[in-house]
Amino acid sequence: MLLFLIFLLVYILTFITNVLIIMIVSQASNLHSPMYIFIASLSMLEILYVSVTTPHMLSILLVKLKTISFEGCMTQLYVFFSLGCSECFLLTMMAGDRYLAICYPLRYSSIMTTRMCLQLIIICYVSGFLASIVTVTFVAQLPFCGSNQINHFFCDYPPVVKLSCIKTNAAEIIFLSLSACLSLVLTCFILTMASYICIIFTILNSRRGQRKAFSTCLSHLSVVSMFYGTVIFMYIRPSSKYDLNNDKVVSVVYSVVTPLLNPLIYSLRNKEFQKAVQHFDLRNIVIFFFKNRKIFM
Repeated sequence: MLLFLIFLLVYILTFITNVLIIMIVSQASNLHSPMYIFIASLSMLEILYVSVTTPHMLSILLVKLKTISFEGCMTQLYVFFSLGCSECFLLTMMAGDRYLAICYPLRYSSIMTTRMCLQLIIICYVSGFLASIVTVTFVAQLPFCGSNQINHFFCDYPPVVKLSCIKTNAAEIIFLSLSACLSLVLTCFILTMASYICIIFTILNSRRGQRKAFSTCLSHLSVVSMFYGTVIFMYIRPSSKYDLNNDKVVSVVYSVVTPLLNPLIYSLRNKEFQKAVQHFDLRNIVIFFFKNRKIFM
């Protein structure tokens, strides 16, 4: 019951804070720029991301509903991997956005338009869901036998593969050779780090204005460090090194805690966002909803 209350509180806070970020960005005209549109799309992604695993985990803790169908397990695995890949793409785009803003400030407004930003966000989502097809197709075709008890609170790749009857080494070789997800994660991580290396070199030879602009990158760099640190630890290693009991703790960090910390990191370090929060009026959102209720219904 104690764990249920803790994770329920975290889930509610995650949902509310990310929804508020989306509302504030949509309402504040001074936040209608590519950087904040990326942040709002990341908040939407975090809402979906945490909703894939946490509700089922809460049902396990409260009503002891510990069963899931094979189709439901594969669906959860696919959506979880797809959202994870989409977040990798989105974080890379956000790093590229900061790279253009700091390294090419005069050309930034002409390159990174609102239309271009929205197109990049759509590409991130679509690419993430396409990239996960190979991984989940492979897992779904594995032969399962014996006890089908998953040592986890959701259907993740390591515990599901542990249940298969084929040799772990063979599964690992096939997975590493076929999976687009891991190669994409590493590629996105390298591109993100390369962007920030270029940004750092530019800052070292820049004026104060550009150094001030670099402060907007620190929040994004913190989110990138948390996300990639846990993901690389979980998936970029041999399956023989998996310790499912310890991995469950790490999984809580990137699937439950990180979606809560992301909006806090962005809001606490950003003065423009803090100013927009002070002028935020929830009544405008309610009025907008009722005026456009036919669209939502």
